[in-house]
Amino acid sequence: MDTLEVSTTRIPLTVKETGRNITVIPATDLKQLPFTSLDDLLQYLPGIEVQSRNLFGVQGDITMRGSTFTQVLILVDGMRLNDPLTGHFNNNIPITSSEIERIEILRGAAASMYGADAVGGVIHIITKTFTNTDVTQERQLSGEFNLGENALVRSQHGFYLQEDRLSVGGGFTWNHSDGQEIPEKTVDGTTLDAYRNYFDVKTAGLSMGYQMKKDWYLRARMAYDDRRFSARYFYTTSPFDKSTERTRNWWNQLQIEKVKGNSSSDINLAYKYNTDIFIFSPDFSSTNKHITQFFNLQINHLQQLNSQLALKVGGQLDRRMIESNDRGNHADWHGGVYVMSVYRPTTKLNLSASVRADYDQNYDLEFTPQLNLSYVLSKIVFRGSAGRSIRAADYTERYVSTNLENLTSGRSLGNPDLMAESAWSEEIGFDYSINEHWQLKTTAFFRQSDDLIDYVSTNFENIPNNANLLENASYFWASNIAKVKTKGLELEAWHEQEMGSGRLKWNIGYTYLNTQNKEEQVSVYIASHAGHLLTSNAYYMNPKFDVGISGLYKIRDERAAASINTMLEKQYTVWNIRFAYRPFSNFGLNLQVHNIFNAQYQDILGAKMPNRWLMGGITYSFL
Repeated sequence: MDTLEVSTTRIPLTVKETGRNITVIPATDLKQLPFTSLDDLLQYLPGIEVQSRNLFGVQGDITMRGSTFTQVLILVDGMRLNDPLTGHFNNNIPITSSEIERIEILRGAAASMYGADAVGGVIHIITKTFTNTDVTQERQLSGEFNLGENALVRSQHGFYLQEDRLSVGGGFTWNHSDGQEIPEKTVDGTTLDAYRNYFDVKTAGLSMGYQMKKDWYLRARMAYDDRRFSARYFYTTSPFDKSTERTRNWWNQLQIEKVKGNSSSDINLAYKYNTDIFIFSPDFSSTNKHITQFFNLQINHLQQLNSQLALKVGGQLDRRMIESNDRGNHADWHGGVYVMSVYRPTTKLNLSASVRADYDQNYDLEFTPQLNLSYVLSKIVFRGSAGRSIRAADYTERYVSTNLENLTSGRSLGNPDLMAESAWSEEIGFDYSINEHWQLKTTAFFRQSDDLIDYVSTNFENIPNNANLLENASYFWASNIAKVKTKGLELEAWHEQEMGSGRLKWNIGYTYLNTQNKEEQVSVYIASHAGHLLTSNAYYMNPKFDVGISGLYKIRDERAAASINTMLEKQYTVWNIRFAYRPFSNFGLNLQVHNIFNAQYQDILGAKMPNRWLMGGITYSFL
């Protein structure tokens, strides 16, 4: 970790030099930990909360440092993946785990580098074919096939080939199940029928990299992600909710990079095409169909001016489009430019500063500055940062249900006049390396937010353009909430050491959060995060077997939905475990148990999470 350079900071820096709280998860960890999808992996890492609606990558909302799920930016090889339709799709990541080189997690504001949405943090997935290495030849073929309870089929396979200047990688994952049965309930004498939270999730990707000349690189990716699932009570607590949903995501990415001496330049182009078909209930004419498109062009140039000073400049141009039967047809342009510098006046002091200007047809012109510093001693690193961030409303927040006639009371309603959210964030912390095996990290952070967007219960009389609303009815209207303050503390411990012929890795993290809304308005998402979150991961691996365990303990506000007779528990604990045994060098057996102690819990009110789930199968690996 001391020498690894992270790329999420735009200018490559070691973790010690960034002035930020950054976690790097290498590909080796992905093979050992007991997770069922990428969002399942993330929720057991320090400082990250994932509010899931089911397992196996069905759907999960990521929050960091008390952010809403729309305030975390997801990147794939430097290109933003956040969905223009809704933040609920931000974690539909069209990358298989076998393609990943590492995952970098930056906590806190990063809008001065990447623009809107990087409020609570950035999750950057870096793949093998988009990484420069000194390796001239490498061959990998690996995967696993598992069966489990509830007709579960879990299959993932991948390959990577490096031959001189050419690298090719790809993968395929499939998670399918009839789902666990959710028993019927009785509400005021009415029976809510039993149902199964089924899912069918497929992801496939193919990428390549080619060194055209000594200094020139060409990289490309194609990926497809298809998710069909029961979405009952995912978004409402209506007794009439029998929702089903299917989302499909096509992702294409192209990069041309020149690296020479003390400078590098790159041009990046990405295109995302997403379809969503949502059926609220087969008992009503209620199908919503959405098509969204997102074009994104980025150009960056890095110059190392001397041993002390580096400079990077860049620009971004993108266009978002939507076709929807309930939101209408809309399109927006956005552009941004940034400049960033790193200054190392001494071997101990590191300063980095950046500023960005963004123009959007939705929120006009916004500026976001950021300043980071670190002071490195032999065993301790002091760090601090301060910066401004913004987030613009997505198409759902601006237009949901505005095309529907006679909208019934209690429904969510968009607001085309929403202003951009803005926030100032500060943090201070230190990292202490006790010895070569142990590291402790502490970070205190604060955020002062203006015009945060959330859904607030509002009478129709106070909603402009209310011709499609019912008189005397109330709706959850997307609104700018004036002032919200967030403060928190992150504590982490990381341990790694050799043990005989194997290696042990372990981490534990605790996050405290407090969010205050000065106006005390009743809203849906702003204070939905946990007030106390404890997470832990550990695994031991040797040539013959490995064991991995992960767990979390969460305390949050208790909520109830009498309409469907359900409760969001004030606290819960979940533990998962995975065993693997390799009788042969290339083949092995694995057994995994999710929710070992059969906790009954929900992350989203109404969306019951699975009980204990047993699965197992075979693994293979050829190098």
